[in-house]
Amino acid sequence: MTRSINRDTRSVAIPSEHGGWSLTLEPAILGLLVAFSAAGAALTVAALLGFIARTPLKVVLVDRWRDRQLDRTQLAERILAAEILAIVALAVMAFMIAETSFWWPLAVAAPLILVELWHDMRSKSRHLIPELAGTIGIGSVATAVALAGGTETGVAFGLWMVIGARSIAAVLFVRIQLLRFKGHDHVLWHSDIAQLVAVAIVVVGWITDVVPAAAVVVMVGLAVFELIAVRRTPQRAAVIGARQVVLGLTVVLATALGVRVP
Repeated sequence: MTRSINRDTRSVAIPSEHGGWSLTLEPAILGLLVAFSAAGAALTVAALLGFIARTPLKVVLVDRWRDRQLDRTQLAERILAAEILAIVALAVMAFMIAETSFWWPLAVAAPLILVELWHDMRSKSRHLIPELAGTIGIGSVATAVALAGGTETGVAFGLWMVIGARSIAAVLFVRIQLLRFKGHDHVLWHSDIAQLVAVAIVVVGWITDVVPAAAVVVMVGLAVFELIAVRRTPQRAAVIGARQVVLGLTVVLATALGVRVP
């Protein structure tokens, strides 16, 4: 039974509605709402291109890992090269006009992104570890965008804490809901622990004065909602994903408002 549960929990992916565009947009939107700047906007576009580039990159990595060169490999390489050039150009632009240095959160997040790419290459990107590594790593965009707009370091790091906490709660909750919907073995307390960990993270951020109280209130409300929802009739993946988009944007808006209006 335990093996079955672990296998299912590792291999169920969160819906693309939440794991795709919104996952990239939430951190970027938060950073821009806290401190809008041209440099931050450039980083946001670069992050979106990075998300798009993951598709051809995955094709290249998988084919290289399997030691094969197909027509699709060559096409993916050309597309990837163009996207990388655009990302580099945007990053250079942001570097030239940013008010403060924004590189350190991206550098800190790099190992997490590499973990995700390593699993991508081995066609195991739907496992729990790469899902968490990727979502937490992408959260660094919020900090980078805010720093580029002149936000102080502590507050900017607090944004990453909120996004990271939100990601942990969402990934485990959604995975359990999908397991339930598909009739697979599942353990509800996996989601429960994720909610408690998420709340603990933002509470620590609030105590250290880098996370606004509004973010704590919203995350507590979200935790209560998901503690109840995970025990109710599970919905289809599209419904779960759409709901997560709304909840994610609620966290973003509340956090931004809390930072700007202390």
